[in-house]
Amino acid sequence: MNYSTTPDAPLRIAIQGAPGSFHHIAARQHFGEDIELICCDTFEGVFNAMREDDSVLGLIAIENTIAGSLLHNYELMREHKCTIIGEHKLRIEHCIACLPEEGWDDLREVNSHPVALQQCRHYLSNHPALKVVEAEDTAGVARRIASQHLKGHAAICHASAAEHYGLKVLSNHIEDNKHNFTRFLALADEWQADRYREVIHSNKSSIVFSLPHEEGSLSQVLSIFSFYKINLTKIQSLPIIGREWQYLFYVDVTYPDYVRYRQSIDAVRPLTRDLRILGEYPEFQVL
Repeated sequence: MNYSTTPDAPLRIAIQGAPGSFHHIAARQHFGEDIELICCDTFEGVFNAMREDDSVLGLIAIENTIAGSLLHNYELMREHKCTIIGEHKLRIEHCIACLPEEGWDDLREVNSHPVALQQCRHYLSNHPALKVVEAEDTAGVARRIASQHLKGHAAICHASAAEHYGLKVLSNHIEDNKHNFTRFLALADEWQADRYREVIHSNKSSIVFSLPHEEGSLSQVLSIFSFYKINLTKIQSLPIIGREWQYLFYVDVTYPDYVRYRQSIDAVRPLTRDLRILGEYPEFQVL
């Protein structure tokens, strides 16, 4: 997919995490190698970077096949009024890495993000002597071990992060589940999104709406989508703060016919409240 609208300048992409992180890998695969990376400590930082410069694009994780949805990112995306211009799915692979002069006999402690540690639980159970310590970021751990020359420490991270920071991979593909994917969303400022939508063909959409607190209100909406042959690939509900027992519904749909999809949106709009199309974009196909 070609996002470039200014061939003389690289795209500026804001991500959460350090160079070598899964966000970094996904950004390179999705936008290409010629990008300028803006690394943020938090997801809020990603949206702040986009707000400060509307030419900056963002890439955020939105769900994982094991850990589930990142609910806070749904709220951030709606609050900051960003537009989804694409999605990317990345298979999550982990390695265990240490300083280049060390080996298994030198290790006392393994560090990583708690989700990564959980995803390698079976592998770690075979190394009970290693103290397991949680950290904020997989690539950040690799960077810290390398920069501080932490002897006796190992990182669980992607092999590219280990290579980036000069660590030695002791064992690769140590994740318990070999079919674990994270889905990322590519975001643009709502006023800049048309620059990128012109060069892509959409067959997927993400929308958000609320419903009146009435019996059958959701089933009516779903029935209309079914009538128009619109495929719902995901539905996620989040409570509306300050409005007890009322919810926002985030829905992903795919469609073979854009006209019928837009007709379905027109048909459900009168039944919903505050319906907003978060983005129309090509569905990512995992090879």
